[in-house]
Amino acid sequence: MTVRTSLPEKKLQKALERVHRAQGKVLELYPGDTGARQAVHTVYGGAHLFTADTARKLGELAVRSLDTYAPNAQTFGEAIGISGALVDKVYARVREKLGREAVEDFRIDFEDGYGNRSDEEEDGHALAAAQQVAAGMAAGSLPPFIGIRIKPLTRELAARSLRTLDIFVTELVTSQVDKPTRLPANFVVTLPKIMSKVDVETLVEAFELLEDRLGLEHGALRMEFMVETTQSIFDASGRSVLPRLHRLAGPRLAAAHFGTYDYTANCDITAAHQRMRHPACDFAKHVMKVSFAGTGVALSDGATVIMPVPVHRGKDLTDDQKRDNRNAIFSAWRLHADDVRHSLVNGFYQGWDLHPAQLPTRYGAVYSFFLDGFASASERLANFVGKAAQATLVGDTFDDAATGQGLLNYFLRGIACGAVTEDEALATGLSLEEIRSKSFVKILAARRAKT
Repeated sequence: MTVRTSLPEKKLQKALERVHRAQGKVLELYPGDTGARQAVHTVYGGAHLFTADTARKLGELAVRSLDTYAPNAQTFGEAIGISGALVDKVYARVREKLGREAVEDFRIDFEDGYGNRSDEEEDGHALAAAQQVAAGMAAGSLPPFIGIRIKPLTRELAARSLRTLDIFVTELVTSQVDKPTRLPANFVVTLPKIMSKVDVETLVEAFELLEDRLGLEHGALRMEFMVETTQSIFDASGRSVLPRLHRLAGPRLAAAHFGTYDYTANCDITAAHQRMRHPACDFAKHVMKVSFAGTGVALSDGATVIMPVPVHRGKDLTDDQKRDNRNAIFSAWRLHADDVRHSLVNGFYQGWDLHPAQLPTRYGAVYSFFLDGFASASERLANFVGKAAQATLVGDTFDDAATGQGLLNYFLRGIACGAVTEDEALATGLSLEEIRSKSFVKILAARRAKT
């Protein structure tokens, strides 16, 4: 067969070189999901209340709520909208999770959950919170992810915010001078109410100074954005802001969290309609998804603020009062579970929790989400691996590796939060070693090497 071409070889090579350079830049900007564990929630609590065993206490309160209002799987399923064969499995795994690791991420809050106090009082709480974190590190009682939320860098609060950061980090690091690791694993500083790029630049500069003065490795201090102002979505010229803020933060940016109620207030939405599933919130979160897709920055939704608390207190309640309490708890649980499911469907695998009684519904909604799609995802990944292993690889990159990695990440997320066991994930046809590699490309490369 005679094949004719018309493109000059030298010009063709130059064109291919441009493509390769461009692709290299794209891969640098969008490395994709790392496969690293992401917490399913962040629990916010005032800094003045934090202790080294806060996570354990919250877990005990969550179990007490479950025992009181949903002592069996059927009742729990009725409360949060789970039916069928999943109920027993979800309920059992929720109880196990609450006993083992009730809190995955905790944010020691010096902002909304703390309020404005005297400088002397906040200095003392920043010092005490750092000492409690150090004690928790020594005792192994901290959750897998932890951090602090400072006040916004406004004209009125910037000095206070940076002083709190300085006191907390300095005390935490200098109190452990004999330890090789002086920050907790997955430690972040949350930056709220961003109004301009200067907010991010200022925090990065503060991080660099603290690292230099305290002997921390460059880049050890990481941040997460609060996306809760309209100015963090578009600037005055109508340009997208988040990618530029990301460039300023660089690899220090670990996550971006959506602030439902500040954002809706910014949009002049009345209090009666400020809710997580408002269309204005979905718009902002879609902007977040587009801005951070493929970058490795983790995304978190906001909070359900209707708390699952009883309306009547005391020991000698009437039957009517007990029924009122049950109805109030179930209503708040169902709202929370539906909000969590809405987040998951839209690709937000993390959210905020503000009350220990929200922990059962957080895990119930997350677990049912992953388990409900387990069979189809297992079959799809098994088929995909089988077909991909037979396909042609270009270098070390399979043409559709992103799809395979996305399927693998489904199981990694499910395993990390306790929804799916490693043994159950073997239904994908992958070995435990392959699953733990967290890389679809590595799995294909290893299988190709064996053939």
